[in-house]
Amino acid sequence: MTLELVADYAGALLILAGAAFCLAAAVGLVRFPGPLTRMHAATKPSVFGLLLILTGVSLSLRDPKVITLLTLAVLFQVMTAPVSGHLVSRTAHRTGQYDRETVEIDELARDLED
Repeated sequence: MTLELVADYAGALLILAGAAFCLAAAVGLVRFPGPLTRMHAATKPSVFGLLLILTGVSLSLRDPKVITLLTLAVLFQVMTAPVSGHLVSRTAHRTGQYDRETVEIDELARDLED
């Protein structure tokens, strides 16, 4: 086996694994009960799935221009996903759309009281 063939197979496996993580994130968005659990499903597995997909694409294509563009896409996704998750959780907390009984420590409520 040549090194290019191994990279192609590894890229294909990474793309399949990333697609599975993205599918799990989509199912979590539909199936999870509250906004805090949905926020978790929307940010963590989808970002990891995208990382796997873009790594697989870069292994398959092996073009420096494409790798640079995919690296930028990964950086923007890693920078923006936590911010969007944070905003969703704060909005759910401020509007009272979360289950207060399942939250063990509510640090935001203490901060808002001050």
